[in-house]
Amino acid sequence: MTDLSVRLAALILLGVALCAAQPRGRILGGSEAKPHQRPYMASVQVNGTHVCGGFLVAEQWVLSAAHCLEDVSRPNETVTVLLGAHSLSQPELSKRRYNVSRAVLHPGSRPETIDHDLLLLQLSENATLGPAVTLLPWQHEDREVAAGTRCDVAGWGIVSHTGRRPDRLQYVVLPVMDRATCNQRIYHDGTITERMMCAESHRRDSCKGDSGGPLVCNGVAEGVVTSGSRVCGNRKKPGIYTRVGSYAAWIDSVMDGGAVSEGAPEGQGHPEQ
Repeated sequence: MTDLSVRLAALILLGVALCAAQPRGRILGGSEAKPHQRPYMASVQVNGTHVCGGFLVAEQWVLSAAHCLEDVSRPNETVTVLLGAHSLSQPELSKRRYNVSRAVLHPGSRPETIDHDLLLLQLSENATLGPAVTLLPWQHEDREVAAGTRCDVAGWGIVSHTGRRPDRLQYVVLPVMDRATCNQRIYHDGTITERMMCAESHRRDSCKGDSGGPLVCNGVAEGVVTSGSRVCGNRKKPGIYTRVGSYAAWIDSVMDGGAVSEGAPEGQGHPEQ
């Protein structure tokens, strides 16, 4: 075999190895969602750029993760919510952008931890509901999801270890992991509280940019993707989700007007085409 043949063979083998090392599909190990099959999904944006996911829980409220806004310093930056989108950039008749009149972080959330990582965004007006924009039922009971339950998570977060972001919504189906297992030393070593839950992450996982999106089990939002820093797709670092049912009283209180909020300028929603 000539030197050139040897080099070509080596390059081919290297390419195969690199491809095998990269996660297949989207999110990590997932696929592109069918357009508007998850009409509750929201893109939380800062100055028109996607930063996190979220989901519509009431006509004027989107639930997301508190860490999503930790780097936002208003009034220089504008937080908006995009509903009815499949593609973030392409014209779609169903897309509409809403300004945020209130951003309410859970009072126990802190930048240095993932505890109480919840955020409620009040839209400046009621969302216009339709086939591409609907509410997602969320868990009101403080109960555990059985280990092994297969749940759906979707988002516009990064899809490879190189940090590539998709334009169209991606999803992946993941099995829930028992908290006791998730708290073993080889995984999260006792850091998962009773107000959190885990899902397996072996090459299939939620990742940066998916934070704030829902973990949907049997048609109900059971968890919210946390914004904590970890290696995506590493089976020894299962995905961590804030259990919605554990915060039902707080969520209801905020939406009923009973919680202190951090304000954002009021405005009107407008079509996004």
